[in-house]
Amino acid sequence: QVQLVESGGGQVQAGGSLRLSCAASGRTVANNAMGWFRQAPGKEREFVAYIRWSSGNAYYADSVKGRFTLSRDNAKNTMYLQMNSLKPEDTAVYYCAASSLMTVTMEAYGIWGQGTQVTVSS
Repeated sequence: QVQLVESGGGQVQAGGSLRLSCAASGRTVANNAMGWFRQAPGKEREFVAYIRWSSGNAYYADSVKGRFTLSRDNAKNTMYLQMNSLKPEDTAVYYCAASSLMTVTMEAYGIWGQGTQVTVSS
């Protein structure tokens, strides 16, 4: 069983940057996709991005494409989400998750972290 722990959230002004981390422990995630989802107050959880752990190839939601970058460190079993040019609408709780499928579908992700708050002020 994989356990996921997010960190790196916080408060930043519009236009600023944050880097989120998701550390995986328990067993290798080499065959999994790992993704980020977010949930703003009063809204449904939505897909942000995922990365194929073995290749490092990433896929992004249109809303974050060009501003967010996913990467991973195999040695540390950690995934990073670099968020640049942040907007107030990026404010949400960000969750990392693991899946055996390369997909944007939330239901396919069976392992979740506890979430980390990102707040972007205007």
